[in-house]
Amino acid sequence: MINFKEFITEQKNTHMTHIEDKVLYGGVDGTRQAILALRSLRDMVAGVKDGNVSVKWDGAPAVFCGNDPRDGKFFVAKKGIFNATPKVYKTDADVDADTSGDLSTKLKAALKYLPELGIKGVVQGDFLFDSSDVKTKKIKGKPYVTFHPNTIVYAIPAGTEAAKKVRAAKIGIVWHTTYTGNSFETMKASYGVNTSKFRDTKNVWSQDAMLRDMTQFTMTKKDTEEVNAHLSNAGRIFNKISGSTLRTIEANQDLAQTIETFNNTFVRKGQVIGNTKAHVEKLIRYIQQKFQKEIDKRKSEKGKTAQQKKLDDVLQFFSPQNKISLQMMFDLQKSIVLAKLKIINILNRLNGAQTFLKTRDGYKVTGQEGYVAIDKLGGDAVKIVDRMEFSYANFSPEIIKGWDKPGRN
Repeated sequence: MINFKEFITEQKNTHMTHIEDKVLYGGVDGTRQAILALRSLRDMVAGVKDGNVSVKWDGAPAVFCGNDPRDGKFFVAKKGIFNATPKVYKTDADVDADTSGDLSTKLKAALKYLPELGIKGVVQGDFLFDSSDVKTKKIKGKPYVTFHPNTIVYAIPAGTEAAKKVRAAKIGIVWHTTYTGNSFETMKASYGVNTSKFRDTKNVWSQDAMLRDMTQFTMTKKDTEEVNAHLSNAGRIFNKISGSTLRTIEANQDLAQTIETFNNTFVRKGQVIGNTKAHVEKLIRYIQQKFQKEIDKRKSEKGKTAQQKKLDDVLQFFSPQNKISLQMMFDLQKSIVLAKLKIINILNRLNGAQTFLKTRDGYKVTGQEGYVAIDKLGGDAVKIVDRMEFSYANFSPEIIKGWDKPGRN
C-alpha cells in the first residue's frame, strides 16, 4: 500500500504531487490514501488530531544551505544540489560561474548573510526578498510594506514590528524542510525546520513556514458537514470505480501524465470540469489531435505508421467499461478538490500576512499559494493547493508577476 508520505516524495522535497492527482498516479491505494489524507487534515483543522499545517509561500528561488557533509564548509544551492554531481556554491565565484542576473544576485546575498544564522546541517527554504524588493505601497487605501517574489504580493501593515524587521533585513527567507544524511545523494527530507536554534540577526528576516494558532481554531458545524459531504461522496464514487481501470492508469505513467496535462488545460483557464462524460470524449479527441500532429510531422510512411500504431495502442484503453470508470474518476477528483478547497478556505482565515495579486487595474485579494499538512506522529505530509485560483493566476497574462526578471530560473 502507498504510504501517506508518498504524496510528496520519499527522498527530496523538489516536487509534490497535487492530492487529486494521486488518483492518476497511485491507483486504488493512492485514491484511498488521498481520501484518508483529507480526513486527517480535516481532523487537524478541527482540533481532533494532532498535527501541523505549514503555509506554502510563493517564493523564488528555492534555496538550500548549510554545511557540506563532505568538508563542513557553508554553502548555498539550487535544486542542483541533488544532481549526480551535487552543484553547490561556496564563493561568489562559484555563483557567477553558474548563474547570472537576478538569480546570481540573490544567491550571493544568501551566501553572504545566511551564515549569520548559525545553521547546523542542511535546510531548504524559499527566497522571498532582498532589500531591493521591499517596497512601501498603498493597497486599497492602507499602507503596507510589500514584497513580490513570484505571483503573490505579500503585504505587511506598515508601522508594525513585523514591517520594521522586513524593512531592516537584507534578505528574507521562509524555511520548510530539513535534510539529514552523510551525503547529498543519500539525504532524507523531513518537513519543518527548527528555527528556534537559529541565531538572531537583523540582516535576515527568517522564519519557519508553520501556520500558527491552529489550537485556537475549531471548524464550525457547517464547515464540518460540508467537508464530510464531499468526502463521503468521494468514498461512494470510489467504491463504484473499476479497480482494473485505476490500476491500468497507474501502470501506464505516460497515460496518467497525458490525462493530468489535459486536465491542466482547464485549470490554467480557470475552468471547472463540467459534464464528466463529455470530458472523457474531449480527452479522447485531445489524444487523437496530439498524435495527429506527430503523424503529420513524419515525412516517411514508416514514421507515420509508427505514430499511428502508438495512437491505436493508447485508444485501446478507452473501452466502454473504462470510459464509464474514467467518468466516475473525474467525478471523484472533483469531490476531492471540493473538500480540499473548503479546507483551504478555512485555513486562509488564520493567516496574519495579507496576500494580493497585482493586476493592471490595481490589487486583488487572494489566498495563500497553498498548505502542507504534517502528521506529527508519522512525520508524513500532503500538499493542498487552490489550483483554480493560484495556477490560473500563475499563467494569466492579466496578473503581473514578480518573477518576470532576467536571470531568474
